Amino acid sequence: MARPARVCEVGELDEGEAARVGAEVTGTGDAIAVFHEDGLFYALGDTCTHAQASLSEGWAEDGEVECPMHAGRFCLKTGQALGTPVTVDAVTYPVEVRDGAVWLVLDAGEGR
Repeated sequence: MARPARVCEVGELDEGEAARVGAEVTGTGDAIAVFHEDGLFYALGDTCTHAQASLSEGWAEDGEVECPMHAGRFCLKTGQALGTPVTVDAVTYPVEVRDGAVWLVLDAGEGR
């Protein structure tokens, strides 16, 4: 059964910025990074699949996020690893905007 986790109000997350939602809120075992890019919202597991770095502290633009540690890049939409040093895709999570707020829609604590 899907359960929602409120991230923030739409206007609280600026374009090109990210919010980190802690694992204690999501129940997923890892924090989740929620990105605002081109008017849309995307969510990935916050820990880079290459090293212990927070993707929410990375740089998001052109539909990608760059890890702040070793500059590995991931597709915001699919989580696909886009080149070395990252070779393992990031986990993605569904995001909904409703009633002016951004929500993660978590299903049994698992992403895609």
